[in-house]
Amino acid sequence: MKRIYSYRLVYVTIICVLIVFIIVNNNSNNKDPNDFRFLEYTVSELQEGFDNGDFSITDVTKAYLKRIAKIDAAGPELHAFITVNPNAIFIAKRLDDELMNGNKRSPLHGIPVVLKDNIDTDDMPTTAGSRALENSIPPEDAFLVKQLEKAGAIILGKANLSEWANFRGELSSSGWSGLGGQTKNPYVLDRNPCGSSSGSAVAVSANLCVLAIGTETNGSIVCPSHANGIVGIKPTVGLISRSGIIPISWTQDTAGPMARSVEDAVLCLNALTAEDPEDTKTLQENRVVHQDYTVFLDKNALAGKRIGYQTSYKGINYKVDKLMETAIAEMKRLGAEIIEIGAVREDGTGDRSFQVMLYEYKDGLNKYFASLGTQAPVRSLEELIEFNKNDPVEMEFYDQRYLEMALEKEDLNSEAYLNALLKMIMGSRENGIDFAMDKYDLDAIIAPTGTPAWKTDHINGDAFQFGSSSPAAQAGYPNITVPMGYVDELPVGISFFGRAWSEDVLIGIAYAYEQATKVRRVPAFLLNDIK
Repeated sequence: MKRIYSYRLVYVTIICVLIVFIIVNNNSNNKDPNDFRFLEYTVSELQEGFDNGDFSITDVTKAYLKRIAKIDAAGPELHAFITVNPNAIFIAKRLDDELMNGNKRSPLHGIPVVLKDNIDTDDMPTTAGSRALENSIPPEDAFLVKQLEKAGAIILGKANLSEWANFRGELSSSGWSGLGGQTKNPYVLDRNPCGSSSGSAVAVSANLCVLAIGTETNGSIVCPSHANGIVGIKPTVGLISRSGIIPISWTQDTAGPMARSVEDAVLCLNALTAEDPEDTKTLQENRVVHQDYTVFLDKNALAGKRIGYQTSYKGINYKVDKLMETAIAEMKRLGAEIIEIGAVREDGTGDRSFQVMLYEYKDGLNKYFASLGTQAPVRSLEELIEFNKNDPVEMEFYDQRYLEMALEKEDLNSEAYLNALLKMIMGSRENGIDFAMDKYDLDAIIAPTGTPAWKTDHINGDAFQFGSSSPAAQAGYPNITVPMGYVDELPVGISFFGRAWSEDVLIGIAYAYEQATKVRRVPAFLLNDIK
Protein backbone atom coordinates (compact mmCIF):
# COMPACT_ATOMS: atom_id res chain seq x y z
CA MET A 1 0.00 0.00 0.00
CA LYS A 2 2.81 2.39 0.83
CA ARG A 3 4.37 1.77 -2.60
CA ILE A 4 1.02 2.41 -4.39
CA TYR A 5 0.53 5.62 -2.36
CA SER A 6 4.07 6.67 -3.29
CA TYR A 7 3.38 6.11 -7.02
CA ARG A 8 0.14 8.08 -6.78
CA LEU A 9 1.97 10.96 -5.09
CA VAL A 10 4.61 11.03 -7.82
CA TYR A 11 1.89 10.85 -10.50
CA VAL A 12 -0.07 13.74 -8.94
CA THR A 13 3.12 15.77 -8.55
CA ILE A 14 4.02 15.29 -12.23
CA ILE A 15 0.51 16.31 -13.31
CA CYS A 16 0.67 19.45 -11.11
CA VAL A 17 4.06 20.39 -12.51
CA LEU A 18 2.77 19.95 -16.06
CA ILE A 19 -0.30 22.09 -15.33
CA VAL A 20 1.85 24.84 -13.83
CA PHE A 21 4.23 24.63 -16.80
CA ILE A 22 1.35 24.98 -19.27
CA ILE A 23 -0.13 27.93 -17.38
CA VAL A 24 3.19 29.70 -17.09
CA ASN A 25 4.02 28.98 -20.71
CA ASN A 26 0.66 30.28 -21.90
CA ASN A 27 0.97 33.40 -19.77
CA SER A 28 4.49 33.93 -21.08
CA ASN A 29 3.28 33.65 -24.65
CA ASN A 30 0.44 36.07 -23.97
CA LYS A 31 2.88 38.57 -22.57
CA ASP A 32 5.47 38.21 -25.31
CA PRO A 33 6.02 41.81 -26.47
CA ASN A 34 7.12 40.56 -29.89
CA ASP A 35 4.01 38.48 -30.55
CA PHE A 36 2.89 40.73 -33.41
CA ARG A 37 1.67 39.81 -36.87
CA PHE A 38 3.55 42.62 -38.61
CA LEU A 39 6.79 42.37 -36.63
CA GLU A 40 9.68 43.88 -38.62
CA TYR A 41 7.52 44.30 -41.73
CA THR A 42 9.03 46.58 -44.36
CA VAL A 43 7.23 49.12 -46.54
CA SER A 44 7.47 46.80 -49.56
CA GLU A 45 6.14 43.81 -47.60
CA LEU A 46 3.11 45.81 -46.48
CA GLN A 47 2.49 47.02 -50.02
CA GLU A 48 2.70 43.45 -51.29
CA GLY A 49 0.14 42.41 -48.69
CA PHE A 50 -2.19 45.24 -49.68
CA ASP A 51 -1.87 44.32 -53.34
CA ASN A 52 -2.48 40.60 -52.74
CA GLY A 53 -5.44 41.20 -50.43
CA ASP A 54 -3.70 39.47 -47.52
CA PHE A 55 -4.74 42.32 -45.24
CA SER A 56 -6.15 45.82 -45.55
CA ILE A 57 -4.75 49.18 -44.52
CA THR A 58 -7.42 49.22 -41.82
CA ASP A 59 -6.22 45.82 -40.54
CA VAL A 60 -2.65 47.07 -40.32
CA THR A 61 -3.62 50.33 -38.65
CA LYS A 62 -5.75 48.57 -36.04
CA ALA A 63 -2.91 46.14 -35.33
CA TYR A 64 -0.41 48.92 -34.73
CA LEU A 65 -2.86 50.86 -32.53
CA LYS A 66 -3.47 47.71 -30.49
CA ARG A 67 0.28 47.18 -30.15
CA ILE A 68 0.78 50.78 -29.02
CA ALA A 69 -1.83 50.22 -26.30
CA LYS A 70 -0.17 46.93 -25.30
CA ILE A 71 3.50 47.89 -25.43
CA ASP A 72 3.69 51.65 -25.00
CA ALA A 73 0.94 52.52 -22.54
CA ALA A 74 0.98 49.13 -20.79
CA GLY A 75 3.47 46.23 -20.86
CA PRO A 76 6.98 47.69 -20.66
CA GLU A 77 5.46 51.23 -20.65
CA LEU A 78 7.91 52.62 -23.18
CA HIS A 79 6.37 56.12 -23.16
CA ALA A 80 7.23 56.56 -26.84
CA PHE A 81 3.96 58.36 -27.57
CA ILE A 82 2.43 61.56 -26.28
CA THR A 83 -0.69 61.43 -28.49
CA VAL A 84 -2.32 58.73 -30.60
CA ASN A 85 -4.23 59.98 -33.63
CA PRO A 86 -7.98 59.55 -32.95
CA ASN A 87 -8.68 59.72 -36.71
CA ALA A 88 -6.24 56.98 -37.75
CA ILE A 89 -8.87 54.31 -38.45
CA PHE A 90 -11.06 56.72 -40.41
CA ILE A 91 -8.05 57.71 -42.55
CA ALA A 92 -7.15 54.03 -43.08
CA LYS A 93 -10.63 53.19 -44.33
CA ARG A 94 -10.53 56.09 -46.76
CA LEU A 95 -7.16 54.92 -48.11
CA ASP A 96 -8.53 51.38 -48.44
CA ASP A 97 -11.35 52.77 -50.58
CA GLU A 98 -8.80 54.48 -52.80
CA LEU A 99 -6.90 51.21 -53.24
CA MET A 100 -10.13 49.43 -54.16
CA ASN A 101 -10.59 52.03 -56.89
CA GLY A 102 -7.08 51.44 -58.24
CA ASN A 103 -5.48 54.53 -56.73
CA LYS A 104 -2.20 54.04 -54.88
CA ARG A 105 -0.72 57.44 -54.14
CA SER A 106 2.88 56.34 -53.57
CA PRO A 107 4.90 53.56 -51.90
CA LEU A 108 3.86 55.15 -48.57
CA HIS A 109 0.14 54.60 -49.24
CA GLY A 110 -1.31 53.16 -46.02
CA ILE A 111 2.05 53.02 -44.21
CA PRO A 112 1.93 53.90 -40.46
CA VAL A 113 4.17 56.87 -39.60
CA VAL A 114 4.84 58.64 -36.30
CA LEU A 115 5.79 62.31 -35.95
CA LYS A 116 8.05 63.80 -33.31
CA ASP A 117 5.87 66.07 -31.22
CA ASN A 118 7.56 69.27 -32.26
CA ILE A 119 6.06 68.96 -35.76
CA ASP A 120 2.77 70.81 -36.27
CA THR A 121 -0.49 68.95 -36.88
CA ASP A 122 -3.84 70.70 -37.09
CA ASP A 123 -5.78 67.78 -35.60
CA MET A 124 -3.53 66.95 -32.62
CA PRO A 125 -1.63 69.12 -30.13
CA THR A 126 1.99 70.00 -30.87
CA THR A 127 3.77 70.35 -27.56
CA ALA A 128 7.56 69.85 -27.71
CA GLY A 129 6.82 67.71 -24.64
CA SER A 130 6.11 70.83 -22.58
CA ARG A 131 3.13 71.22 -20.29
CA ALA A 132 3.02 74.84 -21.40
CA LEU A 133 1.81 73.66 -24.83
CA GLU A 134 -0.32 70.74 -23.61
CA ASN A 135 -3.44 71.77 -25.52
CA SER A 136 -1.81 73.81 -28.27
CA ILE A 137 -3.23 72.90 -31.68
CA PRO A 138 -1.53 74.83 -34.51
CA PRO A 139 -3.62 76.43 -37.26
CA GLU A 140 -2.26 74.11 -39.96
CA ASP A 141 -0.09 71.06 -40.60
CA ALA A 142 3.65 71.43 -41.07
CA PHE A 143 4.70 71.35 -44.72
CA LEU A 144 6.28 67.92 -44.37
CA VAL A 145 3.08 66.55 -42.81
CA LYS A 146 1.16 67.71 -45.87
CA GLN A 147 3.72 65.89 -48.03
CA LEU A 148 3.30 62.66 -46.05
CA GLU A 149 -0.48 62.86 -46.24
CA LYS A 150 -0.30 63.56 -49.96
CA ALA A 151 1.79 60.38 -50.29
CA GLY A 152 -0.91 58.41 -48.45
CA ALA A 153 0.91 57.82 -45.18
CA ILE A 154 -1.14 57.36 -42.01
CA ILE A 155 -0.04 59.54 -39.10
CA LEU A 156 -0.47 57.20 -36.12
CA GLY A 157 0.38 59.83 -33.53
CA LYS A 158 2.94 62.15 -31.97
CA ALA A 159 6.11 60.81 -30.38
CA ASN A 160 7.58 61.75 -27.03
CA LEU A 161 10.89 63.61 -27.09
CA SER A 162 13.50 65.21 -24.91
CA GLU A 163 11.53 68.30 -23.94
CA TRP A 164 12.13 71.33 -26.19
CA ALA A 165 14.36 69.01 -28.25
CA ASN A 166 16.78 68.79 -25.31
CA PHE A 167 17.68 72.48 -25.36
CA ARG A 168 16.04 73.62 -22.16
CA GLY A 169 18.54 73.19 -19.35
CA GLU A 170 21.44 71.45 -17.66
CA LEU A 171 21.61 67.83 -16.41
CA SER A 172 18.64 66.77 -18.52
CA SER A 173 17.75 63.15 -19.20
CA SER A 174 17.22 62.39 -22.88
CA GLY A 175 13.73 61.11 -23.62
CA TRP A 176 12.08 62.89 -20.68
CA SER A 177 9.37 65.46 -21.08
CA GLY A 178 6.91 67.01 -18.67
CA LEU A 179 4.02 65.66 -20.74
CA GLY A 180 5.31 62.28 -21.86
CA GLY A 181 7.47 61.16 -18.95
CA GLN A 182 10.63 59.13 -19.54
CA THR A 183 10.95 57.17 -22.78
CA LYS A 184 12.66 53.80 -22.30
CA ASN A 185 15.12 51.94 -24.49
CA PRO A 186 13.33 48.78 -25.74
CA TYR A 187 16.51 46.69 -25.69
CA VAL A 188 17.18 47.23 -22.00
CA LEU A 189 14.45 49.18 -20.25
CA ASP A 190 16.59 50.94 -17.66
CA ARG A 191 18.87 52.27 -20.41
CA ASN A 192 18.41 55.63 -22.08
CA PRO A 193 17.00 55.98 -25.64
CA CYS A 194 19.14 59.06 -26.38
CA GLY A 195 17.46 62.08 -27.93
CA SER A 196 15.93 64.30 -28.68
CA SER A 197 13.93 62.20 -31.17
CA SER A 198 13.66 59.52 -28.50
CA GLY A 199 10.04 58.45 -28.98
CA SER A 200 10.42 58.43 -32.77
CA ALA A 201 13.35 56.00 -32.57
CA VAL A 202 11.76 53.78 -29.92
CA ALA A 203 8.46 53.61 -31.83
CA VAL A 204 10.27 52.34 -34.94
CA SER A 205 12.59 49.97 -33.08
CA ALA A 206 9.80 48.45 -30.96
CA ASN A 207 7.57 47.94 -34.03
CA LEU A 208 4.97 50.48 -32.92
CA CYS A 209 5.08 51.95 -36.43
CA VAL A 210 6.95 51.42 -39.70
CA LEU A 211 8.46 54.88 -40.13
CA ALA A 212 8.99 57.94 -37.99
CA ILE A 213 10.06 61.52 -38.51
CA GLY A 214 12.64 62.98 -36.17
CA THR A 215 14.37 66.33 -36.08
CA GLU A 216 18.00 67.16 -35.45
CA THR A 217 19.97 70.22 -34.49
CA ASN A 218 22.96 68.20 -33.31
CA GLY A 219 22.62 64.45 -32.87
CA SER A 220 18.87 64.26 -32.30
CA ILE A 221 18.20 61.90 -35.23
CA VAL A 222 21.42 59.91 -35.37
CA CYS A 223 21.95 59.35 -31.63
CA PRO A 224 18.49 57.86 -30.84
CA SER A 225 18.65 55.85 -34.06
CA HIS A 226 22.02 54.42 -32.99
CA ALA A 227 20.90 53.74 -29.41
CA ASN A 228 17.74 51.95 -30.54
CA GLY A 229 19.20 49.88 -33.37
CA ILE A 230 17.62 51.59 -36.40
CA VAL A 231 18.54 53.70 -39.43
CA GLY A 232 18.38 57.49 -39.28
CA ILE A 233 18.93 59.96 -42.12
CA LYS A 234 19.90 63.51 -41.13
CA PRO A 235 19.82 65.28 -44.52
CA THR A 236 21.53 68.43 -45.70
CA VAL A 237 19.78 71.44 -44.18
CA GLY A 238 17.35 72.58 -46.86
CA LEU A 239 16.51 69.21 -48.37
CA ILE A 240 13.40 68.93 -46.15
CA SER A 241 11.19 71.87 -45.15
CA ARG A 242 11.29 73.06 -41.53
CA SER A 243 8.19 75.29 -41.64
CA GLY A 244 5.73 74.23 -38.96
CA ILE A 245 8.43 72.68 -36.78
CA ILE A 246 9.21 74.15 -33.36
CA PRO A 247 12.75 75.47 -33.93
CA ILE A 248 16.09 75.67 -32.19
CA SER A 249 18.46 76.81 -34.92
CA TRP A 250 17.66 78.17 -38.38
CA THR A 251 21.19 77.21 -39.42
CA GLN A 252 21.31 73.62 -38.14
CA ASP A 253 17.73 72.33 -37.76
CA THR A 254 16.39 69.65 -40.10
CA ALA A 255 13.81 66.89 -40.06
CA GLY A 256 14.64 63.40 -41.30
CA PRO A 257 13.27 59.86 -41.67
CA MET A 258 13.88 57.02 -39.21
CA ALA A 259 13.28 53.38 -40.13
CA ARG A 260 14.42 49.81 -39.57
CA SER A 261 16.19 49.68 -42.95
CA VAL A 262 17.96 52.04 -45.30
CA GLU A 263 15.45 51.25 -48.05
CA ASP A 264 12.45 52.22 -45.91
CA ALA A 265 14.16 55.42 -44.76
CA VAL A 266 14.88 56.33 -48.40
CA LEU A 267 11.28 55.65 -49.46
CA CYS A 268 10.21 58.07 -46.76
CA LEU A 269 12.83 60.61 -47.80
CA ASN A 270 11.42 60.59 -51.34
CA ALA A 271 8.15 62.02 -50.04
CA LEU A 272 9.74 64.90 -48.15
CA THR A 273 11.97 66.84 -50.56
CA ALA A 274 9.56 69.33 -52.15
CA GLU A 275 10.41 73.04 -52.23
CA ASP A 276 8.59 75.10 -49.62
CA PRO A 277 8.12 78.86 -50.21
CA GLU A 278 7.96 79.31 -46.42
CA ASP A 279 11.43 77.83 -45.91
CA THR A 280 13.99 79.63 -48.05
CA LYS A 281 16.60 76.97 -47.26
CA THR A 282 14.66 74.73 -49.66
CA LEU A 283 14.96 77.40 -52.37
CA GLN A 284 18.77 77.68 -52.40
CA GLU A 285 20.32 77.93 -55.88
CA ASN A 286 22.89 75.24 -55.08
CA ARG A 287 20.28 72.79 -53.72
CA VAL A 288 20.65 69.31 -55.20
CA VAL A 289 17.62 67.04 -54.97
CA HIS A 290 16.86 63.74 -56.70
CA GLN A 291 13.35 62.71 -57.61
CA ASP A 292 13.95 59.12 -56.51
CA TYR A 293 16.71 58.21 -54.06
CA THR A 294 15.98 54.48 -54.32
CA VAL A 295 18.05 54.34 -57.53
CA PHE A 296 21.13 54.72 -55.30
CA LEU A 297 20.36 51.56 -53.29
CA ASP A 298 23.31 49.62 -54.69
CA LYS A 299 24.80 46.61 -52.91
CA ASN A 300 28.08 47.26 -54.75
CA ALA A 301 28.29 50.94 -53.89
CA LEU A 302 31.33 50.51 -51.62
CA ALA A 303 33.51 49.20 -54.45
CA GLY A 304 36.19 51.73 -55.33
CA LYS A 305 35.11 54.26 -52.69
CA ARG A 306 37.69 56.20 -50.65
CA ILE A 307 36.38 56.57 -47.13
CA GLY A 308 37.94 58.56 -44.33
CA TYR A 309 37.85 56.94 -40.88
CA GLN A 310 37.68 59.70 -38.27
CA THR A 311 39.88 58.30 -35.51
CA SER A 312 39.24 61.13 -33.01
CA TYR A 313 37.00 58.83 -30.94
CA LYS A 314 39.34 55.85 -30.98
CA GLY A 315 40.51 54.70 -27.55
CA ILE A 316 37.53 56.07 -25.61
CA ASN A 317 35.60 52.78 -25.57
CA TYR A 318 37.48 49.66 -26.62
CA LYS A 319 34.26 47.70 -27.19
CA VAL A 320 33.11 50.25 -29.76
CA ASP A 321 36.62 50.22 -31.27
CA LYS A 322 36.28 46.47 -31.86
CA LEU A 323 32.97 46.95 -33.65
CA MET A 324 34.57 49.61 -35.85
CA GLU A 325 37.45 47.30 -36.69
CA THR A 326 34.97 44.65 -37.83
CA ALA A 327 32.98 47.21 -39.85
CA ILE A 328 36.12 48.52 -41.55
CA ALA A 329 37.25 45.01 -42.42
CA GLU A 330 33.85 44.38 -44.04
CA MET A 331 33.99 47.59 -46.04
CA LYS A 332 37.46 46.71 -47.28
CA ARG A 333 36.16 43.29 -48.30
CA LEU A 334 33.48 45.08 -50.31
CA GLY A 335 36.11 47.07 -52.20
CA ALA A 336 36.44 50.31 -50.24
CA GLU A 337 39.74 51.97 -49.38
CA ILE A 338 39.83 53.24 -45.79
CA ILE A 339 42.03 56.24 -44.94
CA GLU A 340 42.55 57.17 -41.30
CA ILE A 341 42.01 60.90 -40.64
CA GLY A 342 41.84 63.07 -37.55
CA ALA A 343 39.32 65.70 -36.46
CA VAL A 344 37.18 67.22 -39.22
CA ARG A 345 36.35 70.61 -37.70
CA GLU A 346 38.34 73.50 -36.30
CA ASP A 347 38.84 73.91 -32.56
CA GLY A 348 36.24 76.24 -31.08
CA THR A 349 33.55 75.39 -33.65
CA GLY A 350 31.39 73.75 -31.00
CA ASP A 351 31.43 76.83 -28.75
CA ARG A 352 30.48 79.04 -31.69
CA SER A 353 27.66 76.67 -32.60
CA PHE A 354 26.28 76.90 -29.06
CA GLN A 355 26.18 80.69 -29.27
CA VAL A 356 24.49 80.57 -32.69
CA MET A 357 21.89 78.21 -31.28
CA LEU A 358 21.09 80.55 -28.38
CA TYR A 359 20.58 83.56 -30.64
CA GLU A 360 18.50 81.63 -33.17
CA TYR A 361 16.51 79.87 -30.44
CA LYS A 362 15.20 83.13 -29.02
CA ASP A 363 14.28 84.44 -32.46
CA GLY A 364 12.76 81.15 -33.62
CA LEU A 365 10.69 80.41 -30.51
CA ASN A 366 9.18 83.88 -30.41
CA LYS A 367 8.22 83.61 -34.09
CA TYR A 368 6.74 80.16 -33.50
CA PHE A 369 4.61 81.35 -30.59
CA ALA A 370 3.40 84.25 -32.75
CA SER A 371 2.39 81.78 -35.49
CA LEU A 372 -0.07 80.16 -33.10
CA GLY A 373 -2.18 83.33 -33.08
CA THR A 374 -4.40 84.52 -30.27
CA GLN A 375 -4.91 80.96 -28.94
CA ALA A 376 -1.21 80.54 -28.07
CA PRO A 377 -0.88 79.17 -24.50
CA VAL A 378 2.37 81.13 -24.12
CA ARG A 379 3.24 84.05 -26.38
CA SER A 380 6.95 84.57 -25.81
CA LEU A 381 10.11 82.95 -24.53
CA GLU A 382 9.76 85.08 -21.42
CA GLU A 383 6.27 83.72 -20.74
CA LEU A 384 7.52 80.16 -21.21
CA ILE A 385 10.24 80.68 -18.62
CA GLU A 386 7.68 82.06 -16.15
CA PHE A 387 5.32 79.13 -16.80
CA ASN A 388 8.08 76.63 -16.01
CA LYS A 389 8.98 78.41 -12.77
CA ASN A 390 5.43 77.96 -11.48
CA ASP A 391 4.83 74.41 -12.71
CA PRO A 392 5.30 71.53 -10.23
CA VAL A 393 6.44 68.99 -12.88
CA GLU A 394 8.59 70.97 -15.33
CA MET A 395 11.31 71.86 -12.83
CA GLU A 396 11.30 68.53 -10.96
CA PHE A 397 14.46 67.07 -12.52
CA TYR A 398 16.44 69.83 -14.22
CA ASP A 399 16.60 73.58 -14.82
CA GLN A 400 15.91 75.88 -17.80
CA ARG A 401 19.33 77.48 -18.06
CA TYR A 402 19.43 77.42 -21.88
CA LEU A 403 16.07 79.17 -22.17
CA GLU A 404 17.31 81.84 -19.78
CA MET A 405 20.59 82.24 -21.67
CA ALA A 406 18.69 82.58 -24.95
CA LEU A 407 16.44 85.27 -23.45
CA GLU A 408 19.50 87.39 -22.68
CA LYS A 409 20.67 87.42 -26.32
CA GLU A 410 20.22 90.30 -28.76
CA ASP A 411 18.50 89.96 -32.15
CA LEU A 412 20.01 88.40 -35.26
CA ASN A 413 21.57 91.68 -36.36
CA SER A 414 23.98 91.43 -33.45
CA GLU A 415 27.64 91.59 -34.44
CA ALA A 416 28.43 88.87 -31.90
CA TYR A 417 25.89 86.54 -33.52
CA LEU A 418 27.04 87.22 -37.08
CA ASN A 419 30.67 86.70 -36.10
CA ALA A 420 29.90 83.39 -34.34
CA LEU A 421 27.86 82.22 -37.33
CA LEU A 422 30.61 83.01 -39.83
CA LYS A 423 33.31 81.30 -37.76
CA MET A 424 31.12 78.24 -37.15
CA ILE A 425 30.44 77.81 -40.87
CA MET A 426 34.11 78.25 -41.75
CA GLY A 427 35.23 75.88 -39.00
CA SER A 428 32.79 73.13 -39.95
CA ARG A 429 32.77 73.48 -43.75
CA GLU A 430 35.70 75.15 -45.56
CA ASN A 431 38.15 74.33 -42.78
CA GLY A 432 36.29 71.21 -41.68
CA ILE A 433 34.54 68.49 -43.68
CA ASP A 434 35.20 70.01 -47.11
CA PHE A 435 38.88 70.50 -46.28
CA ALA A 436 39.31 66.89 -45.11
CA MET A 437 37.49 65.45 -48.10
CA ASP A 438 39.53 67.53 -50.55
CA LYS A 439 42.81 66.74 -48.83
CA TYR A 440 42.29 62.97 -48.89
CA ASP A 441 40.07 62.81 -52.01
CA LEU A 442 37.24 61.16 -50.06
CA ASP A 443 33.76 60.01 -51.03
CA ALA A 444 32.55 59.88 -47.41
CA ILE A 445 33.69 59.88 -43.79
CA ILE A 446 32.84 57.26 -41.16
CA ALA A 447 32.84 57.25 -37.38
CA PRO A 448 31.04 55.32 -34.66
CA THR A 449 27.78 57.18 -34.02
CA GLY A 450 28.29 56.90 -30.27
CA THR A 451 28.74 54.56 -27.33
CA PRO A 452 26.18 52.12 -25.89
CA ALA A 453 23.17 53.58 -24.09
CA TRP A 454 23.79 54.65 -20.49
CA LYS A 455 21.44 54.02 -17.57
CA THR A 456 18.75 56.66 -17.31
CA ASP A 457 19.54 58.96 -14.38
CA HIS A 458 17.30 61.84 -13.34
CA ILE A 459 19.80 63.02 -10.74
CA ASN A 460 22.96 63.36 -12.81
CA GLY A 461 21.44 63.55 -16.30
CA ASP A 462 22.86 61.99 -19.46
CA ALA A 463 26.17 60.13 -19.26
CA PHE A 464 27.23 59.35 -22.83
CA GLN A 465 30.98 59.01 -23.51
CA PHE A 466 30.92 60.56 -26.98
CA GLY A 467 28.84 61.17 -30.07
CA SER A 468 30.14 61.91 -33.56
CA SER A 469 27.24 64.03 -34.84
CA SER A 470 28.73 67.52 -34.41
CA PRO A 471 30.84 67.96 -37.59
CA ALA A 472 27.95 67.21 -39.95
CA ALA A 473 25.36 68.94 -37.76
CA GLN A 474 27.29 72.20 -37.47
CA ALA A 475 28.08 72.20 -41.18
CA GLY A 476 24.46 71.45 -42.05
CA TYR A 477 25.69 68.42 -44.03
CA PRO A 478 24.10 64.95 -44.40
CA ASN A 479 24.68 62.09 -41.98
CA ILE A 480 23.29 58.54 -42.05
CA THR A 481 23.56 56.11 -39.15
CA VAL A 482 23.12 52.35 -39.62
CA PRO A 483 23.25 49.54 -37.01
CA MET A 484 26.84 48.30 -36.68
CA GLY A 485 26.68 45.78 -33.85
CA TYR A 486 25.98 45.23 -30.18
CA VAL A 487 27.82 45.63 -26.91
CA ASP A 488 26.15 42.91 -24.86
CA GLU A 489 22.45 43.66 -25.54
CA LEU A 490 22.86 47.32 -26.55
CA PRO A 491 23.00 48.53 -30.17
CA VAL A 492 25.79 50.70 -31.59
CA GLY A 493 25.58 52.52 -34.92
CA ILE A 494 28.07 53.63 -37.56
CA SER A 495 27.74 57.06 -39.19
CA PHE A 496 28.38 57.91 -42.84
CA PHE A 497 28.65 61.63 -43.56
CA GLY A 498 30.09 63.93 -46.19
CA ARG A 499 29.64 67.05 -48.31
CA ALA A 500 26.47 69.06 -48.73
CA TRP A 501 23.85 67.38 -50.95
CA SER A 502 25.76 64.08 -51.06
CA GLU A 503 22.77 62.03 -49.89
CA ASP A 504 22.98 59.96 -53.09
CA VAL A 505 26.54 58.80 -52.36
CA LEU A 506 25.91 58.22 -48.66
CA ILE A 507 22.72 56.24 -49.29
CA GLY A 508 24.59 53.89 -51.62
CA ILE A 509 27.44 53.35 -49.17
CA ALA A 510 25.14 52.92 -46.15
CA TYR A 511 22.91 50.48 -48.04
CA ALA A 512 25.85 48.39 -49.27
CA TYR A 513 27.18 48.12 -45.71
CA GLU A 514 23.76 47.33 -44.25
CA GLN A 515 23.00 44.62 -46.80
CA ALA A 516 26.37 42.95 -46.26
CA THR A 517 26.04 42.90 -42.46
CA LYS A 518 22.34 42.93 -41.48
CA VAL A 519 23.08 43.16 -37.78
CA ARG A 520 19.76 44.59 -36.55
CA ARG A 521 17.81 42.37 -34.21
CA VAL A 522 14.44 42.81 -32.56
CA PRO A 523 14.51 44.42 -29.09
CA ALA A 524 14.14 42.00 -26.18
CA PHE A 525 12.62 44.45 -23.64
CA LEU A 526 15.01 43.29 -20.90
CA LEU A 527 14.42 44.74 -17.44
CA ASN A 528 18.14 45.33 -17.02
CA ASP A 529 21.40 44.17 -18.57
CA ILE A 530 22.96 42.54 -15.52
CA LYS A 531 23.96 38.95 -16.35
